[in-house]
Amino acid sequence: MNRAQPAAVNPLRDPAALTRSTAFLLALVVLWPLLVVAEFKPGALFDPQNLKTTGSFLAGFLPPETGAEFLSHLVRATLETLAIATAGIALALLIGIPLALLSTRVLAVAEIGPGPGLRRSQFIHYGLRALLTVLRGVPELVWALLFVRVFGLGPAAGVLALALTYGGMLAKVYAEILESGESRPARAILEAGGSRLQALLYGLLPGSAQELTSYTVYRWECAVRASVVMGFVGAGGLGQLMDQAMRMFNGGEASTILLTFLALVLAADALSGFLRQWVGRAGTDGRVAGVSGGGYVMALCASLSVLASFSYLNLGFGELFSSESLRLMVGFLVSFFPPELAVGWLSRVGYGVIETLAISAVGTLLAVLGGLIFALPASGRYGLLAGQASRFVLNALRSVPELVWATLTVLSVGLGPFAGVLALALHTTGVLGRLFAESLQNAPAAPRDALLDAGARPGAAFLYGTLPEVTPQLLAYSLYRWEMNIRMAAILGFVGAGGLGQLLYFELSLFRYAEASTVIAAMLLLSIAVDATSAALRRRLA
Repeated sequence: MNRAQPAAVNPLRDPAALTRSTAFLLALVVLWPLLVVAEFKPGALFDPQNLKTTGSFLAGFLPPETGAEFLSHLVRATLETLAIATAGIALALLIGIPLALLSTRVLAVAEIGPGPGLRRSQFIHYGLRALLTVLRGVPELVWALLFVRVFGLGPAAGVLALALTYGGMLAKVYAEILESGESRPARAILEAGGSRLQALLYGLLPGSAQELTSYTVYRWECAVRASVVMGFVGAGGLGQLMDQAMRMFNGGEASTILLTFLALVLAADALSGFLRQWVGRAGTDGRVAGVSGGGYVMALCASLSVLASFSYLNLGFGELFSSESLRLMVGFLVSFFPPELAVGWLSRVGYGVIETLAISAVGTLLAVLGGLIFALPASGRYGLLAGQASRFVLNALRSVPELVWATLTVLSVGLGPFAGVLALALHTTGVLGRLFAESLQNAPAAPRDALLDAGARPGAAFLYGTLPEVTPQLLAYSLYRWEMNIRMAAILGFVGAGGLGQLLYFELSLFRYAEASTVIAAMLLLSIAVDATSAALRRRLA
């Protein structure tokens, strides 16, 4: 009896081709409305008029401005940017540390067991968590714009904006770090009648100091970038100088400032990386970074840097928080209430939220594709020269803040959300490309090598051997950056790149504070929704 012969398998055919094609078509169906809302029109990049405008502007970038007078302004602006970041982080620590200690359950005496203080402790805990959500939910650029309206142009607005937003961020993360560590020593101290401070110093810090210090250094690195961005609304530093150069179409000055951006961000990255490695070595040596000899030196250098920053900025907080200034601040804040809740206005704000989400989603998707393209050579797969060139491009892309990219893309494609999409895509390609390259470098080589030994082509070996191993990590990085990009998309409109930021900037320019209050509330609610959604997705991926 003849048995049925199995059908021949074509070794050149992708067995998952149908599944991949179906998934691609479904993704297009889902993404198409977002592309429409984001006004995704790549042809605008090649419009003759846009090309002429962009070409003439970029031609003015050469040669960079090197005049002595301009360079002196540039040096002062660079020092001011560093001082704003350092002073802002110092004030953020003064806000974040007490809030973290009060909001973490680990240090709550009432959490030891049932008692009369339990309900009060829970009320304080959730109340402080709500306050932290408000502080970090409003972007620092919005805080800076509001403070500029009260205190005028200058670095004071940038320092106070960083203090509020980063104070909320530090408090939230500090509390999570303390709660995720070993809590039994702290609970034992509390049960024995010790105070919160004793439980912190002797129960929690020895095991969490390394992670707390590392995150603080990382936040200072982020503050350097943020202080550059806040200058676009008049909060001093390099951003304010860049904004002036762009408004005057002075390409030579803009070119020099961009090169300074690149050098400053790379230097901050290098210093931050060195400090985090130092903290890591101190932890592996069995010492806590704050009680070793090197820790004292580090604390002394940080203190001197903070004092030098406040001295250089000469903020005059006595005048800023005088009775007259406080009266003006309270009056300004009162003008935001009650928010405008007319149906027509709420519909405009709702569309602004949708537009912000579309900008962030499309920009992140383009960045994922661009990041993968650059990550392959950056991971060393195509030789040393290609790897170094790709890493340089990625560093250059991520060193320019999104708001600076937005000012350039607005010139290329005009006002609107598509400019925001391009700005996010360019900056995020640099960020994701670097992270993707590190993931590819750390991927196990055995599955890929086995496919190559079996005669598979290099492309197929990558798709079926390497990519499945790193896909969860790449997806986690992409979701995290999308979360960050939603917040950034909400403020790109300050330079005309659509979304809630453009709506807010327009209303504040017309002194319509009730309408602006509604937009800020929408930003805050969007941030809360993003936090909750991101936490749920991370739990599912864990």
